[in-house]
This record gives sequence, structure tokens and C-alpha cells, in this order.
Amino acid sequence: MTQTVASGVSTAPPGPYVAFDRMPIGNSWRAGRIGRAAEDRDPYTGDILVSIPLANEQDLNEAYQAAADAQPKWAATLPGERAAILRRAADIMEARKEEIVGWLIRESGSTRLKANVEWGSARAIMLEAASAPYKVQGRILPSDIPGKENRVYRRPVGVVGVISPWNFPMHLSNRSVAPALAVGNTVVIKPASDTPVTGGLLLAKIFEEAGLPPGVLSVVVGPGNLIGDAFVLHPVPRVISFTGSTPVGRHIAELAAKGPLIKRVALELGGNSPFIILDDADLDLAVNAAVFGKFLHQGQICMITNRLIVDAKIYDPFVERFSSRVRGLKVGDPGNADTAIGPIINQSQLQGLIKHIATARSEGARQTAGGDPQGCLLPPHVFADVTPRMRIAQEEMFGPVVSVIKVSGEEEAIRVANDTEYGLSSAVFTRNVERGVRVGLQVMAGMTHVNDQPVNDLPNCPFGGEKNSGLGRFGGDWIIEEFTTDHWVSVQHQPRQYPF
Repeated sequence: MTQTVASGVSTAPPGPYVAFDRMPIGNSWRAGRIGRAAEDRDPYTGDILVSIPLANEQDLNEAYQAAADAQPKWAATLPGERAAILRRAADIMEARKEEIVGWLIRESGSTRLKANVEWGSARAIMLEAASAPYKVQGRILPSDIPGKENRVYRRPVGVVGVISPWNFPMHLSNRSVAPALAVGNTVVIKPASDTPVTGGLLLAKIFEEAGLPPGVLSVVVGPGNLIGDAFVLHPVPRVISFTGSTPVGRHIAELAAKGPLIKRVALELGGNSPFIILDDADLDLAVNAAVFGKFLHQGQICMITNRLIVDAKIYDPFVERFSSRVRGLKVGDPGNADTAIGPIINQSQLQGLIKHIATARSEGARQTAGGDPQGCLLPPHVFADVTPRMRIAQEEMFGPVVSVIKVSGEEEAIRVANDTEYGLSSAVFTRNVERGVRVGLQVMAGMTHVNDQPVNDLPNCPFGGEKNSGLGRFGGDWIIEEFTTDHWVSVQHQPRQYPF
């Protein structure tokens, strides 16, 4: 199939990217030096997608050194040049949409719906980041010292290290990579071992095609137990951006303080999102939102609904309608357009979910939907009559398993919602918008959505959590602050009188 451009000339679509058995380290794409390769597999079929020779600490050091060497020149480029590369990258994502969606389906087990959502959100980040070079602002501050001018320059931090997870690999890498590059930093990515292509290598190909200079973006694919700590402890990066579990995030924060130079960290960690349904909620609206807001990508999302907190007055009809809808969701091949539930990313994650299901049953929760796993496919599970102290309510499921908790009134709903170490996203459903806002502001979370489900991540809005859900905010002007630093330069325009 050919495409017709404005000039009327027909051009063939771009050929697919190749050579994902190499990684961009410094100025070239090459194999890692660890001496063994990792098999990147399709979680649905088990097929090997690519075999990648892994990186060692020497490769990591070369990536960071190349980033440090390239950063001053990259920061000195005009803002319009950096913005143009990001816009070209967005255009390339448009031209290669099916290729990118295909990789997300095959590598991360995304359903076609979720893969399209992720493609769109990752591309939107490119476009938002294209405005960032023009948003970096300095200030002139007043002074009580005669003749002194106080200038505050906003500058890139230098080199940013990005560690991304497997669940939304392209989106969660690019929400750090694109803005970091936009404001003049260079970047090294360590993608998750389950998604090295969509979490790093594919992005590097896109940026390379868009004209990003060599050395500005490197990707190291290597085992966490060998290069994970070194990635954080290395003296070159000034900021480590991490998205993943709370225990690993805590470890990274500790390492960032221990190294030869104390580093800044941007952490987006675990979640246990409450979905509050008040007594006056529109039940049909709440059910529709709850189904999507729990089972998108098999529930493998940090901000996904984990607990449905339902007022006693509407509890029974909600459980009945919600469970009926869930039992009708199609489980199967993620490449099919009508599949709602695809595979769990790997057997380790699946076995963890099976244990959670067994525990929920043993603790007395009432199962209203479920089924046996087939391969890595796990049918969606619903447990009603859950109490706040049950493990299913206290721990992040990160899979297609949800608890429904009965409460009496607003106060109990808020108390139960806050009864967790996490505070990422949340939702409140009510016909009274201001009531919803009032309740939402009492939920200890970084984000609350009234009459919508908790899976929202817009490139111009602050994304982040409270408590053990992380530090800092991604998106818009907030991510610019994470990846820049203030430099106060004072100028004494007239001789100053000193006391001695």
C-alpha cells in the first residue's frame, strides 16, 4: 500500500525497524558485552521475538560517559531545534502506528485497545514535550543590597537515568525521556527485561530517525541484579526517574543518597486505588467506568482500580450488575480487536495473582466472577463482601482481580479509601459534582477523578502520588521542574560597601 503526499507523489510507507538485537550505546548500535543473551518473548504465544546480547557495567559506563560528553552541545542547541526533533518524532510515530501497536501487543501482552491507547498517549507526550524548550524560564529577583542584580537561571540538570516498567513501557519511558531531552538533558534508559524493545529500543529508533544526535540517548538492556544498582550509583546522572514497585523505589532512593554524589529522584510507585461509589451515584455510569478502570491491560497498571468502595444503599445492585458485565468480558488473543483481557506478562506474575486469589477465598471473600488460568490468560476475578483488613484490599493486585467493599456513608468511604500505605489515583462517583470534589479532596492521593475511573494520565497535567506511591510529579510544567535546576547568579553593578 502506498501513501500520497501533498505534492501528489506516491511514497511507500517506511520499512519496519530491524536489528533489535543491538542497543544504542554512545555513538553506535552494538551488542552488550555480558557474554549471554536474553530472549524477549510474546507472553501470549511464548514465541521468541528477539534475542538480545545483554549489557554489563562497562557498557553502562560507556553509555553514561557518552551522555555526559554530548550534553553540553545538546543543551546549547536552539529551543526550536529540540522542538523540531520532538515534532518529527511524533510524525514518525504517526507513520509507524501499526508497527508500534504491533510491538506493544506482542511484547507486553497489550490488547489491541490498550496498545492503541498507549501509542496515542506516548505520541501526545512527544507533542507536549515539543513546547517544553520554550517554557524554561529564569527570573530576576529584588535585592536589599544596593546595586545588586539577582538573576536565577533555569538550566538542565545534565544527564537523566530512566528506569521504566513493563506494563506501559513506551508511555512510561517517554514521559521522562521526551521532556528530559526537550529541556537540554541527555538520557540513558534501562527498560524492563520483559519489554526491552517497546520500553527503550523502539523509542531510540524513533528519535534516531527524527534526527537526535548520537550519544544524546542511549539504551542499556541488562539484568537488574548485575547493572541495576550501578545504574543508580553511577556518578554521571544527576536525576534518576523510576516507575515501578514501592520496594524497588525505596531501594533506588536509598542508593541515590549513598552514591558518590547525592542524586535527585523522581519516583512513581505502587498504588491501591479506591473507586468510591456514593449512594446517589448513577449505577450504569459507575459500572461502565469500573469495568474499564479495573480491567484495562488486565489490571496491570499502577493507577488501576484496586478497591471498589460502595455505599450500602446501592451495594447489592452494583455487585450484581458489575459482576455480570465482568463475566461477559472476552479473554483471549490480544491481537483481536474485541479481546478485553489478554495475557499476564509472565508466569511469575501469574503465580502471584493465583496466590492472592487463594488467600481472598480463604479469608472469606465471596467470589462473583473468575475462572481457571489458561497459559498466561487469567479470567477477571471479582470478590465481594471484602473487609478493609483482608490482604486483597491491603495489597496491590496488579492483575485482573478486584475487591468490592461495603460502607455506610461518606465518612466511612473516605476512611476506608485512606486505609492504605498508597496514595496514587482515586475516583468518586456521585450525581452531585461538588459533593464528589469535597469527598475527593479528603482522599489522600495525588489524583482524584470525579465521575471517571482512576486511569488518567494527560501530558499537561501533574501525575504522581502521595505516601508510598512516590515523589514528584510527571507531566506539563511539573516534569520540567524535575529535570531542571536553578542557578542563582548575582551581579554587583556598583562597588559594595563592606563593614570591614
